[in-house]
Amino acid sequence: MNILLAMIPAFFWGTTYAVTQFSLPDWPPLLLGALRALPTGLILLALNPSLPKRSDWGILLKLGSINIAAFFSLIFVMALTLPAAISGVGMISVPVFAMLYHWVVSKHRPKGIQAFFGFLLIVLAWLLFDPGSISLNPIGMLAMLGAIICIVVGSSLTKALGSRIQWWSVLTWQLILGGGILAVAAGIQALISPEVYVEVLHSFNLAHGLGLLWIILLNTALGYIMYVWLLQRMTVVDFTFGGIANPVAGIITGMLLLGEMFTPHQYALMASMIVCSLMPQIIGLIRNRLALNKEKQASGISDK
Repeated sequence: MNILLAMIPAFFWGTTYAVTQFSLPDWPPLLLGALRALPTGLILLALNPSLPKRSDWGILLKLGSINIAAFFSLIFVMALTLPAAISGVGMISVPVFAMLYHWVVSKHRPKGIQAFFGFLLIVLAWLLFDPGSISLNPIGMLAMLGAIICIVVGSSLTKALGSRIQWWSVLTWQLILGGGILAVAAGIQALISPEVYVEVLHSFNLAHGLGLLWIILLNTALGYIMYVWLLQRMTVVDFTFGGIANPVAGIITGMLLLGEMFTPHQYALMASMIVCSLMPQIIGLIRNRLALNKEKQASGISDK
């Protein structure tokens, strides 16, 4: 049941790309990032007020800068420059970059099964993103790479916290601090290029409002609240299975909202990438259950 619940925030996150391109196509990524992060952080603070210790502000500022300010702005650059399906599927390559990062930085060699499916995922991504078969914006592709790096580095920093700071407080304050950084950056951009922000203000309509409500309330506030709540009730591995809804949402919403269509070959590559991203966890889960069954059988024999 929890895995099905985990699909809800993952699905909302996967809709970011199509909803942004459909309802907010000309909005600056910095402004979109600020509007996504800051209101959500304030909502979480109102639901569960907290104030970090003085010694914790430094790490929270780093997390807010990487996990929110940099990541959100890059996500919206992707949303405005790449097909929604490509963005959703491309982001499932995060485990491969995480594996390489920990191998280089922490000298932690990946398991054979992880290395195999990681290599296979790279091959499939190479085939899917082949310029000869699909034309993709290079700025969007660079933004995707940057967003993946933000996830890997930000996750490492978050993990280093351990249980030093309560999860809700970490999430709340990195949203507020990251949103504040984006708000300042958007303000500077508005001073340099005011015409973009003037156009956004003058052309504001119902579609813009609905798009913002979706991104702020459902995509971010509800999505992150469920994320924190579920992580306290299920393992990270189980939550990973729910993450399959993310690329699926990108594909479906891209098709419904933007009319994106790909060849059967490209859809097959997308599906294969999704399966490859889950296989190490699936195989690990099967091995753990087999080992547990053997232990139970051995225990039953010794009791006799």
